[in-house]
Amino acid sequence: MHALVVTSHPEPASLTHAIARQVMAGIESDPSHTGEMADLAAEGFDPRFTSVDHELFLRRGAADPGVLAEQRRIDRADVLVLVYPIYWWSMPGLLKGWIDRVFAQGWAYDELPDGRLMKRLDRLAVQLVAIGAADPGTYARHGYSQAMRTQIDHGIFGYCGARVVGSEIMMLPDAQAREDALRRAFTIGRELARAAGCDTIPEPTAC
Repeated sequence: MHALVVTSHPEPASLTHAIARQVMAGIESDPSHTGEMADLAAEGFDPRFTSVDHELFLRRGAADPGVLAEQRRIDRADVLVLVYPIYWWSMPGLLKGWIDRVFAQGWAYDELPDGRLMKRLDRLAVQLVAIGAADPGTYARHGYSQAMRTQIDHGIFGYCGARVVGSEIMMLPDAQAREDALRRAFTIGRELARAAGCDTIPEPTAC
């Protein structure tokens, strides 16, 4: 199994990056599995949906070379892991812009002339790790967790056919929760690696 772990945080010393590294360590705890880290902030990915992207959507132009490079990076992976802080009950703008541009029509999905949708990413497994500072009660009272899963798990990856095999929201109200999150991140990576022994990657605990 090869995993692509994508982070979206401007500070390399952030907990977001520490959690991403722990996920990677869990994946690579089995030497038969490999991983690649994509730090969108450090790499300077441009999240702006430009006229070039719009022309591609209209099937009147070619993809930007930077977008093609990101698509190739995902094509090499069996599992895509997104690790990100929760901003305003969703993902950061940088990560959303990466999805807006990279998950383009013709690569992630196709809208056919007869109106049917062709989902092109059914081979890809996705693990989501969102990091929030509030407590679970706040999310439960306002329905934030379900809203995020509807928007991201179903609205983005379900639309493209990618299988969300895990969707974790880590609440970090205190120092102990942060330590627990780092341990849980390693476990997530290790479970993904173990699940790769199946013919296809199901829910990480199924194998």
